[in-house]
Amino acid sequence: MKSTAALLMMIVLTIVPAFGWSGDMSQNDVTKVDCASSRWFDSLTRATDARPQAVPFSFTYNGKPSSEWLDSCRFERSTKQLDANRKQHTLSFTDTATGLVLTCVAVDYLDFPTVEWTLYFKNSGSADTPIIENIQALNLRIEKKPVADDEYVLHHNNGTLVTTINVPAGIRDYEPLTTALTPGKKMAFIPPQGRPCAGEWPYYNLAWKGGGAIIVVGWPGSWAARFTCDDGNGLQVSAGQQKTHFVLHPQEEVRSPLIVVQRYQGDWIDGQNIWRRWMFAHNMPRPGGKLPEPMTGASDCDYVADMAVDAQREMRSMDRHAEEKLLPDCWWIDAGWYKMTDENGVKSYTYTGTWEVDTDRFPNGLRPVFDYAKSKGIGKGIVWFEPERVAPKRWLYTERPQWLLGREGEYKLLNMGNPEALAWVTDMVDKTMNDGGFTIYREDFNFGPSDCWTYHEAENRQGINEIKHVTGHLAFWTELLRRNPNRMIDTCASGGHRLDIETLRLSVPLWRTDYPHEPVGAQGMTYGLSMWVPYSGTGVRSDDPYVVRSDMAPFFVLTWNMFSKDVDYPELRKLMAEWRSINQYYRGDFYPLTEYSASNAVWIGWQFHRIDIDAGIVQLFRRADCPYISASFKLKGLDPTSDYRVTNAETGKSVMRSGKQLMDEGLIGTIAKRPGAVNYIYTKRKLSKARAGNQ
Repeated sequence: MKSTAALLMMIVLTIVPAFGWSGDMSQNDVTKVDCASSRWFDSLTRATDARPQAVPFSFTYNGKPSSEWLDSCRFERSTKQLDANRKQHTLSFTDTATGLVLTCVAVDYLDFPTVEWTLYFKNSGSADTPIIENIQALNLRIEKKPVADDEYVLHHNNGTLVTTINVPAGIRDYEPLTTALTPGKKMAFIPPQGRPCAGEWPYYNLAWKGGGAIIVVGWPGSWAARFTCDDGNGLQVSAGQQKTHFVLHPQEEVRSPLIVVQRYQGDWIDGQNIWRRWMFAHNMPRPGGKLPEPMTGASDCDYVADMAVDAQREMRSMDRHAEEKLLPDCWWIDAGWYKMTDENGVKSYTYTGTWEVDTDRFPNGLRPVFDYAKSKGIGKGIVWFEPERVAPKRWLYTERPQWLLGREGEYKLLNMGNPEALAWVTDMVDKTMNDGGFTIYREDFNFGPSDCWTYHEAENRQGINEIKHVTGHLAFWTELLRRNPNRMIDTCASGGHRLDIETLRLSVPLWRTDYPHEPVGAQGMTYGLSMWVPYSGTGVRSDDPYVVRSDMAPFFVLTWNMFSKDVDYPELRKLMAEWRSINQYYRGDFYPLTEYSASNAVWIGWQFHRIDIDAGIVQLFRRADCPYISASFKLKGLDPTSDYRVTNAETGKSVMRSGKQLMDEGLIGTIAKRPGAVNYIYTKRKLSKARAGNQ
């Protein structure tokens, strides 16, 4: 694959100063880059010491647009090779009058057509800086050459549609959406309450004829993005933190959101698969130096009042899993293991903020539970925390109020921008994991923090609390993993509310939604989320094959009530064996084979294709009101000259088809029962030596 330099063509970038979120542009301030002779973001990634003529970001400083300020600054550039496939470019602009230093750190990926960058603002002086505001970490104007019938098409997704605790998430979580950006079209994406995937999704695929660009905002806080199409061939794209208006104190430093831009040629789905491959190659966490393997997890918490679990119940549940030969890979203790009793003796898992094991229910701590799990062959342990949300009358609330942000009497936020609070939470979680003998840290986040951030801010410090909390939180996770590289972090946040790229470099979402156990929603989430997030999990508590297959994902949470006599355990064993037979293919490219739909009257399906072994799976679903027993699905990515064995993962029956047949005519899926589901595994036929010699 060629480097970014070779592929970032066919487009004009014009960089404009920030004008808030109005989308207005003054042509007098435009700096144009010739598409015939320049690369995208050449100003960031070239190796010369020359001052850049255009940069893909903007802000206002002391009332002046950054384009004016940058020209007056002392400029320095440095480049270093990070590894065989990444080169880092650092651009530094210093204002000798006020001491403000702006540093842009850009990374050019040599094995993918990808550039990313982050801005850092530091006050190197001895007095407060003037106001820095309207920071757009991404601010550019794209112009394509006029082509008949060509237009910008924006592929985007819903985020998770729950916005507050105890409000059910939506059946349309992660729904893929397509919007034509016709002349005059304006689109704004502004998630509420400070969680990055609450309703909106910070990942975009901007397509045009023959190619496009993936544009991603990495910020686990309040971000905003805007796409404004003019009356010609131009499109302005802006993105950054929602509100920035602040001075910096002497020696203070803050950062912007991360911006990732990835060019591609071909169909927009080709672009999505370049993204998936880049995620596997450069972004996903690697506990123990390896990508996360597909796993099952099991928990008994859902069947205990107020989730007030205890050691004996946990171990009895493990015994039941062993008796039914349904042992998971990971034992999961969810909310409720800590001291959570109020002054009236009422227990509630929402009483967060006293992070001590409840020794009435776990007299010897958590370790005996996980030691028992290992004795049963369950190799990993996972425990739920929610350190950022602090309930009234809990230990943090009463004993460390200086570490908290928010209104008195309401939930408060543990301020990870406070160095003492950051050190405490890091040591607390680290010690609990070491003492308890588990390696997967599950972090939930069940309220929006934005009001807590802004409640304490002065007029000239808007955005500072958020920046410091976000950067502190990322530092917390980074240090937790540094102390033990075998650990893994599960990001939950009400089921998927914090899935930005910065978060996903440190964690995986083992619980992608708080709308579980419903098959149509589960299918739609796999369809939409797989385009962007290669590894995710959801839960199943049914023994209905249609429901179980709808919930199959790289991480598969078994929440069956193992004490019930009404569960078809033999059927579950068959279904778990089926999941294990297909899960290796989730690491491949992803192709939707039907349109997305939440209707009960359709077929829906997709394909995961492993290019390294030329094999994969096709997952098909005939919904409850669909009248058609069979349907044809044209596969992607196969070798048209080779034969493939296609096997029904449930029955074991197989047929032989050529790659050309499967791609041109399609795979015929047949499901007699409705609703129903089927998994097909296809593998490339190995040729005999005689036949191979004749090819």
